[in-house]
Amino acid sequence: MTDHLRQIATELSHDLELDQTPVQVTYLDAPPKGVAEHPGGVPSVCTFFAEGQKHAFYAALPAHEACEIGAFVLGAAPEGELGARLMATVGMMQKEGYLQPGDEGKIPRNATAPKYVAYGPLGSLPMPPTNVLFFAKPKSAMLAMEAAPGPIPMNGRPMCAIVPTLNQGAGVAVSMGCVGSRVFTQMADDRMLVGVRGDHLDAFHASVQKIVRANKLVGAEDQRRRDGSAHPFVK
Repeated sequence: MTDHLRQIATELSHDLELDQTPVQVTYLDAPPKGVAEHPGGVPSVCTFFAEGQKHAFYAALPAHEACEIGAFVLGAAPEGELGARLMATVGMMQKEGYLQPGDEGKIPRNATAPKYVAYGPLGSLPMPPTNVLFFAKPKSAMLAMEAAPGPIPMNGRPMCAIVPTLNQGAGVAVSMGCVGSRVFTQMADDRMLVGVRGDHLDAFHASVQKIVRANKLVGAEDQRRRDGSAHPFVK
């Protein structure tokens, strides 16, 4: 399984011209054997996405709760101290005009929070992914969207909401990110986040290979037209 996932990671990185490794996110009911626990202390859930490009680890649900928005999206109950911080943050965002009243109720979130979440480069964990995420340039996101069947959900703030969007049924989703995610993950201005649901990964991988080949052929034809060459299919 891990060899298969590593091969997919290698081929997706090549076909989509990624310069950052696809990240595997796996929801778990128990700590995974042979995987190190994250020491904690991260300021946001999306920080785990960025660190997951470098090495494999897992984190229990409470380790995500320093980020009240991310914990809410993950499915943590907005109660007690976490709930108070969440309301304070939402209130500040509404006061400053960053959110409109009622926007918080429209944010995708998991119906049930996972007990543990494992992160790591795709194929580095001894279990299949719940979701796969990769930081992409617009061209890479274009190809990913073309490779996906049907309409593609696209969200912005908060970036971490791409995960419940996938969990709620989307095979592929795109997030433009949010100001917090760009601060916490140091995501470049020319990047966005693409997500693929784990059980859709094999089909997505095959579709990407086809769409990349098709883009090369169509691109060559478009180049001929730009150069003023005669249409090769019309006599």
